[in-house]
Amino acid sequence: MSAFLLVCPVYGADFRAGVARVDITPTAPIWMSGYGERSHTSTGVSHPLWVKALAIDDNKGGGPVVIVAADVIGLPRSITDQVAARASKEYSVDRSRLTFNASHIHTGPVVMHVLPTMFELAPEDLLVAEDYARKLSEDLFTVIGAALSHLSPVEIAYGEGQAHFAVNRREQTPRGMRIGINPSGPVDPAVPVLRVRSIDGNLLAVLFGYACHNTTLGGDFYQLNGDYAGYAQIDFERDHPGTTAMFIMLGGGDQNPNPRGSLALAEQHGRTLADEVNRVVATGLITIKPPIRAAFQNIELEFALHSREIFEKELKEAKGARRRRARAMLEAYSDRHPVRQVLYPIQAIRFGTSLTILALGGEAVVDYALRAKREYPGNLIVAAYSNDVMSYIPSQRMLQEGGYEVVDSMTYYGLPGPYADDVEERVFDGIHRVMKTVGFKTSKTP
Repeated sequence: MSAFLLVCPVYGADFRAGVARVDITPTAPIWMSGYGERSHTSTGVSHPLWVKALAIDDNKGGGPVVIVAADVIGLPRSITDQVAARASKEYSVDRSRLTFNASHIHTGPVVMHVLPTMFELAPEDLLVAEDYARKLSEDLFTVIGAALSHLSPVEIAYGEGQAHFAVNRREQTPRGMRIGINPSGPVDPAVPVLRVRSIDGNLLAVLFGYACHNTTLGGDFYQLNGDYAGYAQIDFERDHPGTTAMFIMLGGGDQNPNPRGSLALAEQHGRTLADEVNRVVATGLITIKPPIRAAFQNIELEFALHSREIFEKELKEAKGARRRRARAMLEAYSDRHPVRQVLYPIQAIRFGTSLTILALGGEAVVDYALRAKREYPGNLIVAAYSNDVMSYIPSQRMLQEGGYEVVDSMTYYGLPGPYADDVEERVFDGIHRVMKTVGFKTSKTP
C-alpha cells in the first residue's frame, strides 16, 4: 500500500481532505481541439491549463473519493481506465470512488481518442499529440497521489447559486435544427458549490460547476486558454489567495455562452461565475456529513441500424472528417466488428443524505440533468463529461428533432450515429441502478 494512505484519522472532524494541482499546459505548439476549421497549431498561451484533484476521506474505512478536474476537451476511456487501474493498485482507490471530469475547453490541446476524426494530423503533429497524451496520463496519476498525500481534517459544506449567461443553442429554422440561440429552450442555471475549510476556518478549496460549453472563444483563436471556466478559477483564486478553485462541467452539451466570440467575453463570463461562487461561499451553507457511498457502472448504448453501403457511399462522396469517419467505419466492417454500441460510464457519489454527485459520460445534454433533478429531488450535482467523452448524448426529444448533437457531431467522434431511440431510457436505467446502490430512491417522476 502506498504511503499516501498511511495517515491516521484525526478524530473530531467528519472528513479529511487534500487538494493538489499539476500544470498541464503544452510546452510546444500543438493542434488545438474543438473546432474542425482550425488550420495550424497553437501560437501561444493566454494562461496555464491545470489538472486539479480533491481527495475526501470520511474515516469510515471505505477509502477516499477523489474528484479530478482537467482543463481539456475531454478525458477518454483509454486514459481514465489506465489511470484508475494505477490508482487502485498504488493508492487503493476503488474505481467507484474516482471521478474524472473535463471542462471541455475548445481552446486546449488535442487529446488522443477524443474527437478522433476531426483532424488528420501530419506525422510530426501526431507525435506531439501522442507525447502530450502520455504526459497527461502521468499528470493525472501524479495529481491523485499528491491530493491523497495532503489529507487533513476539514469541514465540508454545500450551497447552490445561479448564473445566466448560458443559452440553449438548438435553434429551429425552416431548414431544420442548427446551432444558434434559442432563448426559450431548456437551460440549467444552477451553480453548485462545494466548500472545503480546515477546522480552523481557512478556505482550502471550492469545487463548483456550470452547464455551459466552454465556447466563448471561436476557432479563430489560437492561444491555449481555459475559456470562461479557466478565468472563473483564476478570479476566485485571486480573490482567495491560497485556495484551490476547481471547475467541473455539468450537463451543458446543448448550451453555449451568450454573448460569445471574444477574449473579453470569456473574461466577463468567468468573472460572473466567480462572483456567484463568492456569493454562495459567504452564505449559510449546508454542512455535509458522512458516510461516503459510491457506485460505478458501464452500460451499453446502441446505435441506430446502419449498413456498410452507407459508409461506402460516404467514402466516395464526402471530404474531410466525414471521409475519415467513413474510412474508420469501413475498417470496422472489414474486421467483422462493425460499431453497433459504445460503453457508457455512470457514477454516483453520495455524502450522507445531504449531497449526491451523479457523473455521466459524454456530452450529456441539459435534458438529462433536468430529468435527474426531478426524479431525485434534493442536493444533486449532475456532471457530464465524466470518465469518458465518447460523443454527445442526446435525449429522446432531441433524437426526434435531429440536428448537430444528434447526427453531424458523430462525424467528428468517429461513430456511426445517431443513437437508437432508447438511448435516454438506457441511460436512466443505469442512473437508477447506481443511485439505488448509494441509497437514493427515485421519485419516478420523468
